[in-house]
Amino acid sequence: MVRGRAGGDANVVSEIIETGGNRTPAFALIESVLREAKLERGQIDVLAVGLGPGSYTGIRIALALAQGWQLASPGRGLKLIGISSAECLAAQAHADAIRGQVNVVVDAQRSEFYLATYEITETAFEEVEPLQIRTLEELELRADGRNIFIGPEVTRWFPDGRLVYPRAAKLGQLALGRNEFTAADKLEPIYLRETSFVKAPLGKRSYH
Repeated sequence: MVRGRAGGDANVVSEIIETGGNRTPAFALIESVLREAKLERGQIDVLAVGLGPGSYTGIRIALALAQGWQLASPGRGLKLIGISSAECLAAQAHADAIRGQVNVVVDAQRSEFYLATYEITETAFEEVEPLQIRTLEELELRADGRNIFIGPEVTRWFPDGRLVYPRAAKLGQLALGRNEFTAADKLEPIYLRETSFVKAPLGKRSYH
């Protein structure tokens, strides 16, 4: 989602939605949204980026594009805002008229899940429990009829859950009211697991 100015002081907002598939045609999507909004790249003043959790490759691509865009912008005047995808999902749930205590669930692979809990009322949504990693068994303990499960794939594990997707337009709306801008080199994906690397032993080589 991009926000820019097309003459005067009017904000222009445009959104392109694409789901599924094994590739991320990022540059084509950028060109499409700019063309729809009738904006040039140089007219963009704020770029909002979803930090995850979500598709690790997709988030890395988004961050790399945002970083490159800022570095290439005239005078590096482009401002960047990173926002949690869990918060974006809670905001979208609020817009979809989902009310009550809501568990945002995102597949973390390895039979684990990202979980954040929000209280959603008619007027607002508020984080109750911050983002954490939990097992399916731990999530099932919350399936007591009082908790609502939402997420982009949540019905795979909870048939009564509500499918909610992190919309680019909602991400942009969250960014509009903020001024916590981040330098390009400080943007990092939300990845709660500790990164560990194991160096593989050198194998024997034979030459003939």
